[in-house]
Amino acid sequence: MNILVCIKQVPGTSEVEVDEKTGVLKRDGIDSKMNPYDLYAIETALKIRETQGGKIKVLSMGPPQAAQVIREAYMMGVDEGALLTDRKFAGADVLATAYTLSQGIRKMGDFDLLLCGKMTTDGDTAQVGPEIAEFLQIPHVSNVRKILSMDEKAITVEMDMPETVEIQEVLFPCLITVEKDIYTPRLPSFKLKLKTYNQEIPHITFKDLEDQDIYHYGLNGSPTQVLKVFPPPKKDVSEVWTGNGDELGKRLAEKLKELKFVRE
Repeated sequence: MNILVCIKQVPGTSEVEVDEKTGVLKRDGIDSKMNPYDLYAIETALKIRETQGGKIKVLSMGPPQAAQVIREAYMMGVDEGALLTDRKFAGADVLATAYTLSQGIRKMGDFDLLLCGKMTTDGDTAQVGPEIAEFLQIPHVSNVRKILSMDEKAITVEMDMPETVEIQEVLFPCLITVEKDIYTPRLPSFKLKLKTYNQEIPHITFKDLEDQDIYHYGLNGSPTQVLKVFPPPKKDVSEVWTGNGDELGKRLAEKLKELKFVRE
């Protein structure tokens, strides 16, 4: 079983500046971490390898410092990884990101199963995984919360849909995106950190990809145009109320009505 997990480095703080001209997050010089949902995807891959055998690779797209999340994946038990990085990829929307990742996946070889986290905490679109599958022309399912069975030809999963729980059998090769309650991610291993300290992380750049049309990548390949992005205003106004229980209860009820949290 050959498994590929797509992972991403995201800001580790909400204090992130936005480039007013491009609408892109300024990622340089800020604390970063692995996208939390990707930890569940990695753990899913590790659980599958324990029963089915095979190899796990990870692919991340981002600036050179994004290699840190690949190192973290190594410490969790992933076999190999690669970083898809080039200035030409910068500023990509979900469509251009998915297309670039699909090109990177083709470069890395054939896989039976592609795994993605449900979404990223810096985008919240939950679109990249399914779009990758569409570009690769393979079947896919999203919102997977449980793996029910697996054989050489297919995987059967349980999906948490908005109003129903559905069971679907998907033929390999395929892509699934996983929910955060599918497994509990394991902690990075110090022994694996020492073992993989010098393990290579190959870089895949624009010149390595099959499609050399620059207008399919980055801002050039992004049909979504951000008109304006700004951080939400901080609300630090507070009120202190004093009085007995009856007085405070009545005042709270009036406040909730004023804010229209409850009806008259």
